[in-house]
Amino acid sequence: MELRVLRYFLAVAREGSITAAADFLHITQPTVSRQLKDLEQELGKKLFVRSSHSIMLTDEGLLLRKRAEELVDMVTKLEAEFSSMEETVRGDVYIGGGETDAMRQIARVIKNLQSTHPHIRYHLYSGNEDDVAERLDKGLLDFGILIQPADLSKYNHIHIPVHDVWGVIMRRDSPLARQDIIRPADLLNVPVICSRQVMKKTFSHNEFADWFGEDFDKLNVVTTYNLAYNAAIMVDEGIGYAIVLDKIVNTSADSNLCFRPLEPRLESGLNMVWKKHQIFSAAADLFLQKVQTQFGQV
Repeated sequence: MELRVLRYFLAVAREGSITAAADFLHITQPTVSRQLKDLEQELGKKLFVRSSHSIMLTDEGLLLRKRAEELVDMVTKLEAEFSSMEETVRGDVYIGGGETDAMRQIARVIKNLQSTHPHIRYHLYSGNEDDVAERLDKGLLDFGILIQPADLSKYNHIHIPVHDVWGVIMRRDSPLARQDIIRPADLLNVPVICSRQVMKKTFSHNEFADWFGEDFDKLNVVTTYNLAYNAAIMVDEGIGYAIVLDKIVNTSADSNLCFRPLEPRLESGLNMVWKKHQIFSAAADLFLQKVQTQFGQV
């Protein structure tokens, strides 16, 4: 017994006429007649007493009308409840991460979600791996964007299919700006500005230290930074050369600064992480589902 046929039956019972019911349903009269005949055959009972001008319900028809109304009302309510749940998902999603162009991938997920779930709000926190991990562990963040290499043992994670390129930003009038690439030897005799994370990690877990080699401890690190924007100010004021990821600092033609990649080329992958056994809000859970779909990791 199909719900669609029950709706046809109820329309005929309400209108008292197959013609009027067909007009109401926007289907042909023969279609309604055939469906009612099939329904009577399926139930093995006569549902209507037909006259030349109207249709009356039999006792069996009256019983079916009562039950059919209950069923249709229940289905309609269920559909409305699920539709309402989907439409009214609201709440806050907290995301932390280092400064990386990969946030564009996250922004695109958010943009797609905005069209269907405009009541979700997103809160971004910028920090290095230690900062993000601490806030994740305290439950202050739902998700973190960690630049590899990073300790993922405590977390569930999704690989973000992009890579960041390491290089050096400098003033356009600096001597190294005449080069297309920066090699380890180029940084030995100049003041260097590094992120605190780069300086903190041990050599075995530090991609930059591995890239630089045995002279890493000879670097003249004059300033450390947490946010690349502040590092760029130091560079612009002539403090030194900053080791940063590409596309984070403005190095367009109208900027005093330029970017030169490291050689050999040094790239870092990225992961979105969250605590194991995390219980998400409806908003955070929906965001995670969209990220998994976006990156093909469902």
